[in-house]
Amino acid sequence: MQVNIKEISGNWDFGVVMDKHSKRSIFTGNNQWGYNSFDTARTEVGEALYQLKYQSDWNKVGPLAECLYIEAYPLFERVGFIVPMPASTIRPRQPVTDIAKALAQRANRPCFDKLLINTSLGAADASSKNLHTKQQKVAALANRFYVNPVISKQGCWNVLLIDDIYHTGASMEAACATLRDYNRVNKIFVAALTWR
Repeated sequence: MQVNIKEISGNWDFGVVMDKHSKRSIFTGNNQWGYNSFDTARTEVGEALYQLKYQSDWNKVGPLAECLYIEAYPLFERVGFIVPMPASTIRPRQPVTDIAKALAQRANRPCFDKLLINTSLGAADASSKNLHTKQQKVAALANRFYVNPVISKQGCWNVLLIDDIYHTGASMEAACATLRDYNRVNKIFVAALTWR
């Protein structure tokens, strides 16, 4: 997959995002159900992520994980384990979790998908997607995450947190703040597939 990697700053030690999500999006009117319709051209990574999340094309998990493994993973030093960003929407199957597990398999590292928990999963006001400023999102996300201490082995490792779409970074910063308090975490690295 073609990428345009960008470094992102936050309360993590180092982070990157693979590419912009959309190249352009033009409003074309309302569809037959009255919803806004757009003519959207996405980047290669953006299209694969769109197909996975919104068209349930689970065949995109492998290529997206491979893209992260080839393009992003070598940028991080001595990753000890991988963690998916906790979902904000209940789904029978979570795209970010599947991508993180596939990446972990390629990198021969453990993936702890039950380590970082979103306490508001499924709550009516849980989504920060409808908030517009980073300050609003930070306030809404305060205390939304906790660590489930599933690592029984003694030690302290560098963690790689995987997310799908990076916007303000508020969710990722809230998750990283929680991870900082876990005594099994040394450095925190983050990688997102696309930015808005």
